[in-house]
Amino acid sequence: MKFTTRELVLVGLFAAITAVCAQISIPLPFTTVPFTLQVFAVFLTGAILGKRLGAASMFVYLLIGAVGIPVFASFTGGLSRITGPTGGYLLSYPLVAFLIGSIYEKREDLFSRVLAMLLGIAVVYLIGVTQLKYVAGYPWATAYIYGAAPFIVFDIIKAFAAVIVSQAVIRSLKVSNLLPYSLGQRN
Repeated sequence: MKFTTRELVLVGLFAAITAVCAQISIPLPFTTVPFTLQVFAVFLTGAILGKRLGAASMFVYLLIGAVGIPVFASFTGGLSRITGPTGGYLLSYPLVAFLIGSIYEKREDLFSRVLAMLLGIAVVYLIGVTQLKYVAGYPWATAYIYGAAPFIVFDIIKAFAAVIVSQAVIRSLKVSNLLPYSLGQRN
């Protein structure tokens, strides 16, 4: 897969935005899963960059963190974060960016875009809670209680905020002819 210089800059920029949003982190006393703004950044990445660049950006983010650079929540990094209890959330990010980007590239209506974000939340929880269950040895109900339940309302708010912010950014990029994908024309 070839990238232009401009595309590489965008991929790196959104990986960096995700790293910054990861540091806006509030640890919760009853779970190993912190409250962060990472998911918000992942949503924006898919919506603004589209499926190809969005997924690539999240792969770059994971690779940077996997080699030990502290880009994950609470300034952590390393492969152990990806293979640990909360690693499933991280591993879902390229898929979520790809999913949201796919829908954004094909549909401009508000309903589809909100649906894309809600599907993104579902994928984050599906992969994140599954890994939390198996790595931490929790029963399904406990993994859900620790890994999803406390975050659902906040993630829905982040999803709606991402729709609003991405709409404004996309509108601006379309006007200046800088949107990294053609709306409604890519498959």
